[in-house]
Amino acid sequence: MAAALLPETAPRLLTPETLRTAAKQSQGIHLVPLSLRRAIKRYLRDQDKGHMNRKVLLLSASFDRAKGTGAELAAAATRGALLDDPNAPSGAEQWAARWKVRSAYGDIGLRYREDETVAYVASRMPAIYAACHRVLREVRRRLPEFAPAKVLDFGAGPSSALWAMRAVWPKSIERVNLVEPSKEMQRAGESLLDNLKGLPLIHSYDSIQELNRNIEKHERGHDLVISSYALGEIPSLSDRITIVRQLWDLTSDVLVLLEPGTPQGAKIISQMRSYILWMEKRKCRKIEKSSSHPPSNMKSIIAQKASPKHGSFVVAPCPHDGRCPLENSDKYCHFVQRLERTSSQRAYKRSKGVPLRGFEDEKFCYVALRRGKRPEEAWPLDGMKFETLKERHAKRKPEDLIIDYDDQFPSEQDEEVPNDGGDSLVAYASDEHELSLFHDSEEAEEEEQTVRADLGGGWGRIIYSPMRRGKQVQMDVCRATKRDASEGAFERIVVTQSKNPTLHFQARRSLWGDLWPF
Repeated sequence: MAAALLPETAPRLLTPETLRTAAKQSQGIHLVPLSLRRAIKRYLRDQDKGHMNRKVLLLSASFDRAKGTGAELAAAATRGALLDDPNAPSGAEQWAARWKVRSAYGDIGLRYREDETVAYVASRMPAIYAACHRVLREVRRRLPEFAPAKVLDFGAGPSSALWAMRAVWPKSIERVNLVEPSKEMQRAGESLLDNLKGLPLIHSYDSIQELNRNIEKHERGHDLVISSYALGEIPSLSDRITIVRQLWDLTSDVLVLLEPGTPQGAKIISQMRSYILWMEKRKCRKIEKSSSHPPSNMKSIIAQKASPKHGSFVVAPCPHDGRCPLENSDKYCHFVQRLERTSSQRAYKRSKGVPLRGFEDEKFCYVALRRGKRPEEAWPLDGMKFETLKERHAKRKPEDLIIDYDDQFPSEQDEEVPNDGGDSLVAYASDEHELSLFHDSEEAEEEEQTVRADLGGGWGRIIYSPMRRGKQVQMDVCRATKRDASEGAFERIVVTQSKNPTLHFQARRSLWGDLWPF
């Protein structure tokens, strides 16, 4: 039955080694690039760093207050008493002193003063960059032919996403439009990008409306549109939907939404994902309905040509386009990226009575959507046969069990005699480790270009950290339940060494955020 559902032109079968390479989407500890660290240092050198630790703490506290205030603002009947009103009553309006709402969706976001902007660059920008780089790097791996030339960054802030895009696609980006309502954030972004070579053409706008007024209608399509940590600053669900609908209209290929890895951030991502998929499905149904009864042959041809432009599917992290299986549950979909703290973070961030670690974990939620129809691909395990541990042991030969002790320990004759030259280098144990890491990274980059996980529904997503118990591994996986990836489910997969040693070896090396083949 499963073989009948496969497309006629199925790709070549994957090997266990290529399965592990294609499924690897997580990233180890991320090191912020030297150019960005130097730019942050240069920017902070020109700012007033007095009471910087207090500014960072106040910025963090304001973010915590904004999380609880967003729900109250969304439920408020009117917004006339928001902000700058000296007669505003106590309660949600008083807590939301940083909200800035001037119209329904024309100028909306958080008001960043100069000291808050400096604290944001010093404490939050490296983590935002690491999360954006992790997401865009996966988009590049899943879409190797995708090379954006025109990009829109909504809620750009100090251009954290722009730095990540330049690292992932260093040669393809030609024009960037930034939308940021905060003037202080715009000035910080310009200062950080000073003295950089090879920058694309960059334009900054205060709102999407200003962007639409300043560009021609035929130039509004962007290959890549990204919104990072911005939708959570919009208090109302209707305003978020309006913003996301405008961003989708400005998208010609890929849209990426990124939010903090909190229950509220996951809810925002889930709502916007569901809305875009529902909106495009409705458009496709209307086109099919109109093309089923065409008044003439010409209109039928036009409808058939227009249909590929409609539709949408999820590139990552979801392996399906159905309803989120974690919706209305006590769990939420999020991921984590570890990064090495920069010198500014170590200097201005404080810990609660314990020494500050040299790294931090940035939790985030995201979704990457693409226009068009999801390609029909064969599932990775179709046609693959795996041996049990008992069958593998039965195929062993007696000579394979003999241990040659002479090969295990080198003799004195095999040892190299060091040169007596005075300029000989002293060998350290770490040299071999560093060289192996360097060569492994080169091999990984080469494999990344040749082996990839396709966009079919056969690749599930590992949510949360796998649990290793003895000779079995338990993983929570979000997977597609149909071949066309129209529906999905959240399942716990148990892989044992006795039943499938090949997949057990892969499961033991899988991490949170990796893919799992079906």
